Amino acid sequence: MIESVAATPERSAYKNVINAVKDRVKDNLPVDERIEQIVKLVDMLPEKGQDYLKDRVYSFLKLMAEKEASDIDCGGYGCNDQIWLRVYGTKKPAIELGRYELEETDILILSLLSKEGRRKLLKLRSVDFSYSIQYNDDQVRFRATAYFDLDHIGLNMRLINSQLRPLKSLQFHEEVEKQLCLKYVKRGLVLITGITGSGKSTTLDSIIDINNQQSDAHIVIISNPVEFVHRSKQCIVRHREVGKDVASFKEGTVQALRQDPDVIVIGEMRDPETISVALEVADSGHKVFSTLHTSSATEAIDRILGEMPADEQTRIRERLAGVLTCVVSQKLVPTLDGKRVMAKEVLLATSSIRSAIHNNHSEEIYQMIYQGSGTGMMTMEQDLARLCRNHIISYEEALNNANNKKRFEGLVKMSQVERS
Repeated sequence: MIESVAATPERSAYKNVINAVKDRVKDNLPVDERIEQIVKLVDMLPEKGQDYLKDRVYSFLKLMAEKEASDIDCGGYGCNDQIWLRVYGTKKPAIELGRYELEETDILILSLLSKEGRRKLLKLRSVDFSYSIQYNDDQVRFRATAYFDLDHIGLNMRLINSQLRPLKSLQFHEEVEKQLCLKYVKRGLVLITGITGSGKSTTLDSIIDINNQQSDAHIVIISNPVEFVHRSKQCIVRHREVGKDVASFKEGTVQALRQDPDVIVIGEMRDPETISVALEVADSGHKVFSTLHTSSATEAIDRILGEMPADEQTRIRERLAGVLTCVVSQKLVPTLDGKRVMAKEVLLATSSIRSAIHNNHSEEIYQMIYQGSGTGMMTMEQDLARLCRNHIISYEEALNNANNKKRFEGLVKMSQVERS
């Protein structure tokens, strides 16, 4: 066992623990052997020594919470020996946390992983996991990814909001809210789309919560990893984590059908198999929520079809036209006061939109969304123009986030003419 260093002052004790591990790692080992040796040495540390490592990570996460950061990055060549925070969309080094050598962050990150997590890291070169700390009498949870970066280990941790946003705060039209609620619409597919970090999980959790409050039902959530943990209210809410409770999104969805569900939440539709089974489940009379990495509602439709083999696309198009009920595509845009606000595009599957999907005329859908404001639909450009007009975001930020910049500029000019 590595010698205990509990008698030294706390900071020196932490450094002594790091050095006790580093000094015992043999030189010039192949990368996997070096990582395995670090793991063994960390496991050999006395409990107090392991606590010093966890306390150092806690100091990172505590500062992250204090600064209201969404993400923290450390380790690997890319971090340049610094700890980085993303605060209101901007990622910068946290100078107050000091500098950490590559070997030091390797030790810290490996100390966070379970034995199974370390095995996956070595095999797949990346591993997703969840992590939690106690902060201000609350349990704060993080979604984390550890991965290799030039033979060293990098880490990203994203803060999972401990407080749910009420669905009303997202300012959806009442017709859109009805499509999101089992109380009003019992079946169909609802998609929340956006790039990484656009708040899809936050929106999805708000939707789950309103259903949990309003309906007597059974919700099965399949996630990788589980982020916000919903307590059962009017609904039974079950959480199944991919890699722990179930092998894959597809398997979790198929298994859920034998569990008497009313709502199935698929964390992400990332492959043809999951997409196909999600459409099948929605077609069988269940309500399905899922996410996609696309920046617009029409792109979400094209992505689903594009993921499927050519000989399957006609069948998938017909099924999608039949089961799709709503698509919300969102972005988090920097505001004039230095924070961020959600801009969104909303599609409701009207008969005209279903027909356009069925007949492979997706190029017509944007105009249908643009003209559908009476039912709660809006294009991203319309919502960005609204936020700009209300002096919430700058013109430059709105233009930068527009999917169709000419359309956005036309909307702004039209608004200026109307005001004059």
